[in-house]
Amino acid sequence: MVEHGNVSRLFAATQDWFQFDSRDVWTLFHSLSFDFSVWEVWGALLYGGRLVVVPYEIARAPDAFYHLLCDRSVTILNQTPSAFRQLIAAQSRSTQQHSLRQVIFGGEALELHMLKPWYERNAAHQPQLVNMYGITETTVHVTYRALQPEDLVQHAGTSPIGVRIPDLRTYVLDAEQQPAPIGCVGEIYVGGAGVARGYLNRPELTQQRFLPDPFCGEPGTRMYRSGDL
Repeated sequence: MVEHGNVSRLFAATQDWFQFDSRDVWTLFHSLSFDFSVWEVWGALLYGGRLVVVPYEIARAPDAFYHLLCDRSVTILNQTPSAFRQLIAAQSRSTQQHSLRQVIFGGEALELHMLKPWYERNAAHQPQLVNMYGITETTVHVTYRALQPEDLVQHAGTSPIGVRIPDLRTYVLDAEQQPAPIGCVGEIYVGGAGVARGYLNRPELTQQRFLPDPFCGEPGTRMYRSGDL
């Protein structure tokens, strides 16, 4: 049960980072049953941009998809890392030039070493690669990290997820739901404006995962228990 307000504030809270506008061309690459599509559809329409609906067969053919990106002058691309890995290979087989200015990763952990061939063929900020950690129950995205080529060395073997979106609260808590010490494993909890109402017609599960936020100081605030460590 994600509300309209959860979605509209997602874009308001991240606009300083991305500077989306009416000149941007987005792709609807993902299924409407995947929360990444919410970001794709409304990211284009809220700013008066253009949304290219990618046919099913092209979305599963990396060479054809790269051709579409170039042909339609797509500027904003959203990908899971596994899909982008195939697109990197497709670019290496093509002579076409893309118009991308932002590539936003989500949906799964990013292995930084896979980006090495991309950085070898593309300038560091043309496009800007961004890693975002997200949860459906807290409205698509939770954190933001603009990647740099040096991250491939400095953060090898990890997936840096960056900083929280400004209108969210993020905690790493231990088994007693107390802040975990730095360097110790804990579970990610998320509070703030992105937290959805709960699960439709599943009150017991809602009660288990959508908990009162004891760290906020305001009565009635909630946080979502992600299960991610």
